[in-house]
Amino acid sequence: MSEISFHDLSRLDSSQRAGLLKRAEADLSVFREKVRPIIDAVKEEGDVALVRFAREFDKAKVSKDNLKVSPAEFEAAFASVDQDVIESIEFGISNIRKFHEEQRPETMWLKEVRPGVYAGDRYTPISSVALYVPRGKGAFPSVTMMTSVPAVIAGVPQIAIVTPPTPDGSVDAATLVAARIAGVETVYKCGGAQAVAAVAYGTETVKPAVKIVGPGSPFVVAAKSLLSSVIDTGLPAGPSEAIIFADESVDGALAALDVLIEAEHGPDSSAYIVTHSRKVAEAALAAIPGYWSKMTEQRVEFSRAVLTGKRGGIVLTRSLEESYRFINDYAPEHLEILSREPLAHLGHITEAAEILMGPHTPVTIANFVLGPNAVLPTSRWARTYGPLSVHDFVKRSSVGYVTSTAYPELAMHARRLARYEGFSSHENAVSELRQPYLDAHRSDPA
Repeated sequence: MSEISFHDLSRLDSSQRAGLLKRAEADLSVFREKVRPIIDAVKEEGDVALVRFAREFDKAKVSKDNLKVSPAEFEAAFASVDQDVIESIEFGISNIRKFHEEQRPETMWLKEVRPGVYAGDRYTPISSVALYVPRGKGAFPSVTMMTSVPAVIAGVPQIAIVTPPTPDGSVDAATLVAARIAGVETVYKCGGAQAVAAVAYGTETVKPAVKIVGPGSPFVVAAKSLLSSVIDTGLPAGPSEAIIFADESVDGALAALDVLIEAEHGPDSSAYIVTHSRKVAEAALAAIPGYWSKMTEQRVEFSRAVLTGKRGGIVLTRSLEESYRFINDYAPEHLEILSREPLAHLGHITEAAEILMGPHTPVTIANFVLGPNAVLPTSRWARTYGPLSVHDFVKRSSVGYVTSTAYPELAMHARRLARYEGFSSHENAVSELRQPYLDAHRSDPA
């Protein structure tokens, strides 16, 4: 059995330390070459290509006639999912909805920035969006919940889910339940790079969208990068990653329990325990095998690949300050702060998409029912992106209004700057050439 990776920062040189920051999709060149012909086929062949790829990649019995989930399939899903699971989906969606309703911006605001000069913003929903819900390493109704709710709250008129079909040609039942409860009725049976291409270009069945959001494999990430000039690909969300930061006040076995949460997503995940306490590190090392004995075989295989590989394990630092620096350099998707006083650490950490504080807030709760969005930027994009939100489904327009009394002062300053930059039409538009039109406007009846 491979040993869990133990990274003592005091013994690593700069290149070895930098290696700990790399993610599975750090180099997408290989994936881009693999998905390029898939994208081309979908663009040229439409539904025919989607059916072929569903059978080839997903081993799914899909035809052109059933690429879109029917009302009867929704009804069958509700009949097949246990009532307690439906209850938990409803509970999670309730919290997610409450959180995201608070994010919804004012439709418009205007402020008087100078006497007679008004400026502000107006928010309107984007016209269409595709929500990518992965399925390759499991079923993810939680992703449906997290992507659908803010899109519905934002008022996007055309919302569709794309998700890989199961071998029998259906869609995961709980995913359909979550979609309907959240308010989404359009679901297409396609995943991977072909799904990204389908919503970018449109097919006979799949309507094109102006944006796609949702996490996916490196193949999905590569397809998004190739199609970024065709469709807005949203925040970069690839394979799962987490840092469990533990100080000397907690049991390392608790950190071990939680590092397995994201590590079990797949062998392309990244997961570290970061601590300056050797006692905590050793307790975590000792505890992990015991937790593996309580997991399913597939999830043990996935998490073992992560924790014994180059993108996981335990990072031992020399001090709290070094732990903070490593976390900020890593910029994790998920960060847990395990401490008796988590707030004491919070101010030192600026680069993390999600920060969960204390032993009662494991990533599991945030992934399903806490309320904040669990679709998060990966691959260090937390340095510039935040979690998926209502704001990802609206666009902002600047609004301005200048009164006749305020116009002369603004025109004078704008004219000077236009002349300096050499834009004669800019200058002319606020010169005496405009005055006759303004005089006529003033004399028009109200």
